[in-house]
Amino acid sequence: MKLPIIRQFYQTQTRENLEKTLEVLESFSEFRGTSEEDLNVAGELITNICGALEVHNNVQDGMSEKDALNSFAQKVLGSIDR
Repeated sequence: MKLPIIRQFYQTQTRENLEKTLEVLESFSEFRGTSEEDLNVAGELITNICGALEVHNNVQDGMSEKDALNSFAQKVLGSIDR
């Protein structure tokens, strides 16, 4: 998870573009011939795209961009600490 990437995805991509890209990456990661390195890269991209989608949702619900980004980061870090 990289907040600068999530911020850029949020600022430059529509929710629809992010959702379509997420579908492609999920399909790619299910392909049997995908290497471990490719899976790691795809997984990182999926995490960042999901973060951007959550930021889109939170901002639409009235949260500031900064607070939405920090909220997602805390959510991810909190799940790692468990």
